Amino acid sequence: MSEQLPPGIPRFATDLFVPRYRAARSGDWELRVAEMAISPGYWSDPVLVEQMAVLVRDGRSWMSLTPFELESQGLGVRAAAGHVLIFGLGLGWAACACAALPAVSEVIVVEKDADVLALHRELDIFAQLPSEARAKLRVLEGDAFSYRPDRPVDLLLPDIWLPLVNDRRVEEVRAMQANVGARAVHFWGQEMELIRHAVAAGRALDTSGIDATIAATGLPLIGMGDPDYAAKAETAARRWLRGRWLPGSAPPW
Repeated sequence: MSEQLPPGIPRFATDLFVPRYRAARSGDWELRVAEMAISPGYWSDPVLVEQMAVLVRDGRSWMSLTPFELESQGLGVRAAAGHVLIFGLGLGWAACACAALPAVSEVIVVEKDADVLALHRELDIFAQLPSEARAKLRVLEGDAFSYRPDRPVDLLLPDIWLPLVNDRRVEEVRAMQANVGARAVHFWGQEMELIRHAVAAGRALDTSGIDATIAATGLPLIGMGDPDYAAKAETAARRWLRGRWLPGSAPPW
């Protein structure tokens, strides 16, 4: 591929571990690899992404290694330490990225779809990790709403949804956390939920307003007290919520 990039478009880069993928199929699932694509981030500007993996089912993308996905999930991954529990295997990126962090001692992934599990047995992306990181990983077949860990969990990362937003997301995470009791939680789409719940409650979209909204969920969500978190959440919401507000609420912009 030519080293010349489109004017003003930088090449995507991250300090987190990203495995290499190849095209594959399993049941209704297909893993595709795009040679290159220009993609916006969760809150950042568009960049050029090379060899972009996309997990597709029935013609719909369930996960892709775009800056959007890596930034949104990366918020949780960067908070990972100790025993990490992930609900939903997807492309396996979050599991790899967590296992590669020195602060993480164990990564358990729970996935209920047998075809996704078979796809990963064929791909074996965990083999790309250094041996000490690979030894931390274990993938189990199970259900996110019934799984109960046999030892304390430091961070729960649920990512089992296709849409970025649904009206029962917080309640569903509460149901998972009731079985897990994790010290900290970050769920996919969390920032969208916090912004729309803050707006519905009439709170400011600043650190104090987002902290109050986190407290109101009753979940130990990451982000509380981070001076940059509220601004990132608002920027992402401006870009991605697209009118999907809670009933009776309206965007503040």
